[in-house]
Amino acid sequence: MDEHNAIMRLLSDESTQSTLSSDSEFYQTQILGLLPSMKLGRPKHNSHIYLYNGPETQSLRNLPLCLQAKRELRDMRKMQKTRIGFWESWRRSQSINRRRAREQMTQAVRGLVLWQRTLHTIEGRFGVGVKAYFVFLRFLLYLNLLLCALIGGLILGPTAFYGSDVNGKFLKFEANDSVLNFFLGTGYLDRSPVFYKFYSYGSLDFPCLNTPLLYLYAVLSIYFISLVLVVRRTVVGYKHTWILGKRHNTFLSYKILCGWDHTIQDPAAAALKHSFIRNDIKLFLDEQNFSLREAQRTFGQRMRLYLLRIFLNLIVLSLLSGAFFLIYYATKMSQSENNKRGHYWLVSLFLQYLPPIAITTVNMFLPHVFRKISAFEDNSFTAQVNATLVRSIFLKLASLGIYLFFTFTTNHDQCWENQNGREMYKLCIFNFLTTFSFAFFINYPRKLIQEKFPSSVVARLSGKQQFLIPLNVLDLVYAQTVAWVGVYYCPLLPFIGTVTLTATFYIKKFTLLRCCVAEQRMFRGSSSSVLFHFMLLLGLAMAGVTLASNFLRLSLLPSCGPFGNGHNVLNVTGACVQTLPSPVQTGLHLVSSEVFAMSLLMIQVIILTFYVSRRRTNAKTIDRLKYMLVMTNSDKCFLVKKHATILRQRKRHKDSAQTDKSGTSPVSPQPTQNVPEGIL
Repeated sequence: MDEHNAIMRLLSDESTQSTLSSDSEFYQTQILGLLPSMKLGRPKHNSHIYLYNGPETQSLRNLPLCLQAKRELRDMRKMQKTRIGFWESWRRSQSINRRRAREQMTQAVRGLVLWQRTLHTIEGRFGVGVKAYFVFLRFLLYLNLLLCALIGGLILGPTAFYGSDVNGKFLKFEANDSVLNFFLGTGYLDRSPVFYKFYSYGSLDFPCLNTPLLYLYAVLSIYFISLVLVVRRTVVGYKHTWILGKRHNTFLSYKILCGWDHTIQDPAAAALKHSFIRNDIKLFLDEQNFSLREAQRTFGQRMRLYLLRIFLNLIVLSLLSGAFFLIYYATKMSQSENNKRGHYWLVSLFLQYLPPIAITTVNMFLPHVFRKISAFEDNSFTAQVNATLVRSIFLKLASLGIYLFFTFTTNHDQCWENQNGREMYKLCIFNFLTTFSFAFFINYPRKLIQEKFPSSVVARLSGKQQFLIPLNVLDLVYAQTVAWVGVYYCPLLPFIGTVTLTATFYIKKFTLLRCCVAEQRMFRGSSSSVLFHFMLLLGLAMAGVTLASNFLRLSLLPSCGPFGNGHNVLNVTGACVQTLPSPVQTGLHLVSSEVFAMSLLMIQVIILTFYVSRRRTNAKTIDRLKYMLVMTNSDKCFLVKKHATILRQRKRHKDSAQTDKSGTSPVSPQPTQNVPEGIL
């Protein structure tokens, strides 16, 4: 049944309008206090029910008792220890000590979470949306640390033990090496473990323990673990958003009645908590206001709005096309400079960094344009942020994809893997340099001008700085996508990403706390965090396609590094499989067959169908329970009012009987249910 009908019945005349006068409110209050549900919801001061209900496992802090009742229970527990035996008293004491130790360990582990206090401060001052960005950054940092461990264990470690070129010419500085090589990825870096060429073929006299296979295991493990972690975060976030969606609208009552933390003692922490609750309530009221305004639109207004949105999307498509052409032109100029290299070193550096400059410029200005365009589409603020995110991430990933396509397909050098790794290295370095430069050379001077000269023309034109979550999230997704794409050609990109992410956190923290002000309109961070991880999935999919095309090119073009000298993915893995026992070979052939693939696909379809059916059943059950809850409340109110009517009638009969005996007529209030409201 529809929930709206249940609520309308709850608000119907029969259940909300009473036939009683104002005198019956006292009786209604008495009857409401006698209801079983009210008795169950009221905390009892009888502590005996908790005395024998596992006292050694229950903490007084977690019991639903008032302070006086907890004191009584504590005294009774102390008295009970004198009545029981020594061993029972010792067992309960040890159980309490173990529980306290677990609680202390849990608190200690929570205190070790990276940047927890900083995130709490950011959440209080700028809302949960800005905090979601920093939580997302911390997740990427943990992910890159895990990838660094895989690379160190499967690539760097074996190469250090039995690699033939570790102590050779690759790790020596030459006369033509300079500082410029660290920006271009040439010279010493080109011969270092940063790039693919450094890892030559080596083996431990086992066909399945050699550099190519370990390198392949590491790269595939990186992609698999990244996929599992990102999908898990996406699914958990979506489940949280679905459970706490608009269908379960208990947000406002929870925030007002149960949102305060009574353990806060610091005035600064109390101010942060006040600000956090205020920001959440502002967001909730803004969404409710938009829903009400959206429901009042006429048919003509909706048609005009749809036409306007179509026109704005055409503008977005034209801007994207122009950006892609600019990136294509910059890539062509950079490739021609790599082939000639006859300019001055500064001009040559600029031309070689021309594709990253073009990509960064496009990704810097067009999201601002998309943000302005989404403001004209008349959506909620959260929908505007999500629309800007979707358009901007398409711009980011498509521009990167175009750059990768024209770079990888036109590169046929002897060691083309190193060239591709240098391109990914330059993208990563330039992205971090852009973040650093904007923070300390644009945002901070702009804030100083506004503080020193608030009435100047520059201060008025620049306006107040705000932390734009879509643009900052896009930078993180773009950097992580570059790391995934280039990890095959540049194995130390996750380590570089770890360093840059750590520095980015403190740079963004400085920019936020020192230069930015809180937005007047906020968006909900739970739904947006799901979109953050979904964009990561798109970047990981692009990296997977790039890796698959790389394996195809290994069999067509000459290569260097571990898969050089006639080694490729097929013959190396084939030689390893032939040395395995026959049952293992049979199992591997069965797993790689079409029959297994079809069976796996059918199992996945069955599992997905089961979970979809279960989700629909749970949704229907939730709606049915909500309807029953509304109807139960309606019936309770109706029965209470009827009972109050009966009590009032009995009181009138009793007063009439006393009047007949005494011969006087007491003054009684006149019934007002038949008096029109306008007369009263």
